Amino acid sequence: MKKFNVTGNCIPAENYMVDISGKIKQIKKLIDSGYYFTINRGRQYGKTTTLYELRKWLKDEYFVAHISFQGIDYENFESAGSFCAVLTNQISNALKLTSSDKDYAEKWKDPKINSLGALSSHITDMCENKKVVLMIDEVDNASNNRVFVRFLGMLREKYLARRNGDDFTFHSVVLAGVYDIKNMKLKMISEGTHTPTETEDKIYNSPWNIAVDFDVDMSFNPAEIATMLEDYEADHKTGMNIAEISEEIYNYTSGYPFLVSRVCQHINDKFDKNWTIEGIRTAVQTILGEQNTLFKDLFKNLENNRDLYDLIYEVLIIGIQRTFSFGNPVIDLGFMYGIIKKENQSVKISNKIFEMIICDYFISKYEESRNKKTDSIWNF
Repeated sequence: MKKFNVTGNCIPAENYMVDISGKIKQIKKLIDSGYYFTINRGRQYGKTTTLYELRKWLKDEYFVAHISFQGIDYENFESAGSFCAVLTNQISNALKLTSSDKDYAEKWKDPKINSLGALSSHITDMCENKKVVLMIDEVDNASNNRVFVRFLGMLREKYLARRNGDDFTFHSVVLAGVYDIKNMKLKMISEGTHTPTETEDKIYNSPWNIAVDFDVDMSFNPAEIATMLEDYEADHKTGMNIAEISEEIYNYTSGYPFLVSRVCQHINDKFDKNWTIEGIRTAVQTILGEQNTLFKDLFKNLENNRDLYDLIYEVLIIGIQRTFSFGNPVIDLGFMYGIIKKENQSVKISNKIFEMIICDYFISKYEESRNKKTDSIWNF
């Protein structure tokens, strides 16, 4: 029997899933056009599941190398030689899973590839007359590394050369993570791993400015949530009003994938399949009392960025209207983390569950400041 899943990627045969075929079709159009792009969304926003589903749609038309930097030791990114070895081995192993041409997949491994120059030539040879799609998940794990930045720069130069008919390279490259690679410096600064200098600015500013905008809405609308509940109802026959329940789940979550699945998981596992409005509210209250990884990450991001903290406090607690403008680094950051959204040209908290849990967080911070007899509520 299928289950609701909130950890790792979802598997159609094992998990109740929203039908994301509409989103996959939009993403495939970008790949068919040969574009390079990044999928940047907050934690647990369905990025990995989307890549797995995308791989299925692409494997009959392309050589698909779907790799991940999750769990790779930092030492593997310290030198060009070790990075090239890890990258080519991962590409080779990934192609063996998606392609019937095992010899071609094996040729991606080559111990002589020990520099980015050698890697560039190798990519040229391996991509001549072949449409190879490279998808890298969890790219944040390497985004503060000089070798990886140089690798992106090399891909950029090869992409531009290909457009002029002067090189062969990957047909399309998809990078998935929380941070936009074009703004990776934000990640390094926020984590305290980088203090910009004039020389380094030239290295880090824009190694990925060839990427096209990724405008696919990764959240789930009520109709999409209904596709998951229809699948569930076919198995359990609870008699739920699918349209009503889908709307109410969306009302609290605004379609944030983790939260949608978590509400459903609690109703099924903890509340005796109470698929009613009251059941949803009970599930939401339970979620608000959890210490899950999504909330921990949310609080960490607020604690680590004073400007973001101030923005959320002004909008949510004081009620100040802030204009939503991409290009404002703080708004970019809040949107990238999935904390805020754009609504009628204004900054809004992305969903009701976030509103409630962040309100509780600010109240707790205020009480802490009062207990310490200080006039400031900004306790960092």
